[in-house]
Amino acid sequence: MGTRFEEIDWRPTRLGDISLRRRRYPGSDEDVYEVKLGDEFLMSSLFTAGEVALARLGLAALSGAELDVVVGGLGLGHTAGAVLDDLRVRSLVVVEALGEVIDWHERHLVPLGARVAGDRRCRLVRADFFEAVGGPPGLDPHSPGRRFDAVLLDIDHSPRHVLNPAHAALYRPEGLRALGEHLLPGGVFALWSNDPPDERFTAALADAFTTAEAHVVDFDNPLQGGTATNTVYVARAGCPAG
Repeated sequence: MGTRFEEIDWRPTRLGDISLRRRRYPGSDEDVYEVKLGDEFLMSSLFTAGEVALARLGLAALSGAELDVVVGGLGLGHTAGAVLDDLRVRSLVVVEALGEVIDWHERHLVPLGARVAGDRRCRLVRADFFEAVGGPPGLDPHSPGRRFDAVLLDIDHSPRHVLNPAHAALYRPEGLRALGEHLLPGGVFALWSNDPPDERFTAALADAFTTAEAHVVDFDNPLQGGTATNTVYVARAGCPAG
C-alpha cells in the first residue's frame, strides 16, 4: 500500500455510519484493517486473539464430528475463519445484521473475505441475531427451527456494554435460556467479551446452562505496550438422561 491510511468503504446504516479503513502503523510492515461504527471503533486486525479463541475454546468443548455451527457477528471474519480451520465443522452459518459487512467479504475487501465467503461449508446470512434467537424461523432462515452443536457470539463489547439497548435482554437468564433452545443436547454457547470476567453474568449462564466458565485470553498490545485481555465465556447445554 502506497499510503499510510485509506478509507476503503463508508456507508450509512440503520445503526449509524460504518467505515472500513486500512492503515499502516509506524514500524509495521503489515496493513491493519479497522471497522468503525459512528464514533466507535468496533474492531481492528491488530487484535484478533480473542475472536480466534472464541472459536477454539467453544469448539474444544465438543467431542463430536460433523459439527454444525452458528457465528453471531461477521466483523473482519476472524471467528468464522477459526471455525472453518476445524476440520470437524460440517456447516457454518454466520448471522450478520449489516449487509455492508457481508458485502466486504463477498467483494474480498478484507483479508479473510475470499476464504470465508468462498468456503462451501459457510453461508453468510443477513439477519439480526438477537431477533432471530427470539422468533421464527430461528438462526437459519433456510431451515426453520434448526438446532446447532455450537453458537458463538461476538457482537457487543460485553454483556454490560451493548451496541444496542435491545441486545441486553439476551444476557439475562431468560434470554440465555431462549438461546439454549437453538442448541442440540450437549451443545455449546460461547461469547466474546472485551471486559474482565463478570461474576453476575457467569451466574446467569450457570442458571441457563448445565455448565459455565469464563476464560481469560491474554495477548500483546502493540499500541500501548504490555499485555491486554479479553474474556471468552463457554457454557454447555445438558444432555438428555440415559
